[in-house]
Amino acid sequence: MKIETQCLHEGYTPKNGEPRVMPIVQSTTYVYDSTDDVAAVFDDPTKSLIYSRFENPTTDVVEKKIAALEGGAAAMCTSSGQAASLLSILNICEAGDSFIASASIYGGTINLFGVTLKRMGIECIWVDEDCTAEELNAAFKPNTKAVFGETLANPALTVLDIEMWAKAAHDHGVPLIIDNTFATPILCRPMEWGADIVIHSTSKYMDGHAVQVGGVIVDSGKFDWTNGKFPCMTEPDESYHGLVYTKDYPAAPYITKARMQLMRDFGCYPAAHSSFLLNLGLETLAVRMKQYCANALKVAQYIESTGKAEFVTYPALPNSKGHELAKKYLPDGTSGVISFSIKGGRSTAVKFMDSLKLASNEVHVADIRTCVLHPASATHRQLTDEQLVAAGIDGGLIRFSVGLENTDDIIADLEEAFAKI
Repeated sequence: MKIETQCLHEGYTPKNGEPRVMPIVQSTTYVYDSTDDVAAVFDDPTKSLIYSRFENPTTDVVEKKIAALEGGAAAMCTSSGQAASLLSILNICEAGDSFIASASIYGGTINLFGVTLKRMGIECIWVDEDCTAEELNAAFKPNTKAVFGETLANPALTVLDIEMWAKAAHDHGVPLIIDNTFATPILCRPMEWGADIVIHSTSKYMDGHAVQVGGVIVDSGKFDWTNGKFPCMTEPDESYHGLVYTKDYPAAPYITKARMQLMRDFGCYPAAHSSFLLNLGLETLAVRMKQYCANALKVAQYIESTGKAEFVTYPALPNSKGHELAKKYLPDGTSGVISFSIKGGRSTAVKFMDSLKLASNEVHVADIRTCVLHPASATHRQLTDEQLVAAGIDGGLIRFSVGLENTDDIIADLEEAFAKI
């Protein structure tokens, strides 16, 4: 099935007399015929629905659709992208373990991994995204349980060499987790390059309209959890009557464990109405991504031509960092997000941004409306100077998220702001 058709139809096929639009099941709970029926579901929550802290029929449709789009075996939605990042690690790491992450990932995730998980006794080993295979392999420790990176880093827009990182992870017997938020499965399907787990902040391009906050974790179903490194997958889970995830749920043990253990305990599941809104965004995702890429390329070319930027990072540009990797992993486009460092540093960047009228200055990205952000003052404000450099951020860096407005209007807005600095 072509991906455009999957965006529209996967997960929900109405039968005779049923609504064409996916229904919203606005309920917290589900009725059973007997106490024994309820008990059976608590023994095995995959048999039916227990409570909407675990799963909801509306959200289930969205999970199936996203799993199909990414080429995965199963998916689990979460209440935010940060929740997806957190659960993706906690599902296989515990106190005393470590995992490797690219140093140029989203600032909120850097804080989550480097501060909050550290307090839980889980070490994050930071590695430069541009490292060699030898440097990446040297970062592994005996207790390393996973590797994490972003297809397109936010906001540095560096492109991860997914195949190289996957090989290193697999050579050490651990999975590769990829945040595919900016690329979406329309532009890149990391599992086709060796990724084992894919996550998204669905608040971004998948939604596209800034109406719901959410996340998702997709399990490829292909990683071998029986290699001796993951007793949490292969030994009896006493909190579920001794079941073994790899034995009892061989098709997707990772996502089953995430739902049965972590979603049970953390309860960070999205509301049915949020999933309904997300599905509306998914139905136009394939069309929107093509237009975002076309608009952003034209805008990036304009910014580059002004001579007022120290550099412009948009991997679809021939002169941009990451262009060669983008040709391999993102041949159909590199999203609608552009990063550029304006000449004059922080003060000039702030004056430029405050002079924009069409572009909204907001803490969001990947919307149908053009928006702009100064990462050093906002999303990455909590980082040290050293961490900012590692993440590819300086005081003049601007994250410009190109929307679906007419590009002539977007460029005219930029021209007016450039004239005022």
